Amino acid sequence: MEITTERLILRPWKDSDAESLYEYAKDPAIGPIAGWPVHTSVENSLEIIRGVLSGDETYAVCLKGDNRAIGSIGLIPPAQSHTKASNTEIEIGYWIGVPFWGNGYIPEAIRAIQKHAFEDLGYNAMWCGYYNGNEKSKRCQEKCGFRYHHTEENKPCPLMGDVRTEHFTYLTKEQWLTCK
Repeated sequence: MEITTERLILRPWKDSDAESLYEYAKDPAIGPIAGWPVHTSVENSLEIIRGVLSGDETYAVCLKGDNRAIGSIGLIPPAQSHTKASNTEIEIGYWIGVPFWGNGYIPEAIRAIQKHAFEDLGYNAMWCGYYNGNEKSKRCQEKCGFRYHHTEENKPCPLMGDVRTEHFTYLTKEQWLTCK
């Protein structure tokens, strides 16, 4: 499935995206704050595409002009959620390469995924989280209608091998309908 917005194409990841993924995911400003290690090579990025990013409802964020992957956005099913999501709720995760920060691309992608989750997939609510210190993600969630829900301390971050504090925001379908 492909989702288009005014400036973006959200599409499934392809093996041919490995170079672009590596270009942005090797930056230490991206992965560690989101809970995953920097990518170490194009081959490592290809493994991540095949093993993680190829999942259902996971999309490469691409600019319409060149359809080149500059970030990622996806829906995390309740069974894999970082918090206690019910079967009628979904979690969203995202990131974008540093050169594209501050352009409003991720809020644009989030709004498209919210519409898809609520209207096409029938979810009633959506979770989103950010680790302590990730103020950009916090602000992005607020812009997209998410409201602070709770904080979980001493939370294992397995991919980074550490323990963190994670803050969760929440948005119901009714709240989304009034703010869209």
